[in-house]
Amino acid sequence: MRWSSGDRSNIEDARGRGGFGIGGGAVSLGLGGFVLLALLSWATGTNFLSLLSPSTGDTSTSAGRSAPVNSTPAEEHEVDFVDAVMKDVQSTWAALLPRYQQTRVVLFRDGIDSACGMAESATGPFYCPQDGRVYLDLGFFQELSNRFGAPGEFARAYVIAHEVGHHIQRLTGIERQVRAAQQNDPSSVNPLSVRLELQADCFAGVWGHAASQPGRAAKGAVELETGDVEGGLRAAAAIGDDRLQRQSTGRVMPDRFTHGTSAQRVEWFRRGLTAGNPDACDTFGNGATR
Repeated sequence: MRWSSGDRSNIEDARGRGGFGIGGGAVSLGLGGFVLLALLSWATGTNFLSLLSPSTGDTSTSAGRSAPVNSTPAEEHEVDFVDAVMKDVQSTWAALLPRYQQTRVVLFRDGIDSACGMAESATGPFYCPQDGRVYLDLGFFQELSNRFGAPGEFARAYVIAHEVGHHIQRLTGIERQVRAAQQNDPSSVNPLSVRLELQADCFAGVWGHAASQPGRAAKGAVELETGDVEGGLRAAAAIGDDRLQRQSTGRVMPDRFTHGTSAQRVEWFRRGLTAGNPDACDTFGNGATR
């Protein structure tokens, strides 16, 4: 990917806020462990953190004032990357969607107090409809590459664009309609969640289509290079429900799918990449996820 650093106006940096521990401070789970659980929880809808002892420590510091950030040049490069991708994704959607409303990525470490409640790194990247923000622990990127075989910047950009896809669903009323349908029919919770997530994958592909157009880098926009699309497709395949369930439990449980299979995620991401049009992302049509 070709991209340029910006002014970080698409970032809310909460990395200096305190996180919180596990088991009342008796056990310290490292960032790698948190993020591994993050991937599994994010992609399967199962709270793997519940396997650990609940925290009884003071969690108020995660909502407090940020302290100076202890960082590295490599991490700051990732912050600039997230900002550049967010700026480009949002510019794309502002051109596609009338009355688009800007959002930001909240960067945190270990834990954060969002409008959707307390969240740990194990929650994984997520979008909070209550405050319209995307939440991300940068450690997720390393696990995406090292443990799940999805390296490269476009794989990371796909994750960001997917979460912005949920922002689009909120702005267009899709998210509200799905939640209402889930409340009316509890048996539809997981199937509708799959359709919602696959649509966010397709929306991520819509941005990928825009980013693949030549000459964008000369204008200061993100531009994909040879091999980037393949990296994004690997990321979509790496976090399918079936693949992660097989890795974590040795078996696949379709009735517990919340994000879709690897094949489904690749298919819908590819649809957005090919069409470049959100109209191609109707995952709620009859048979759309078969």
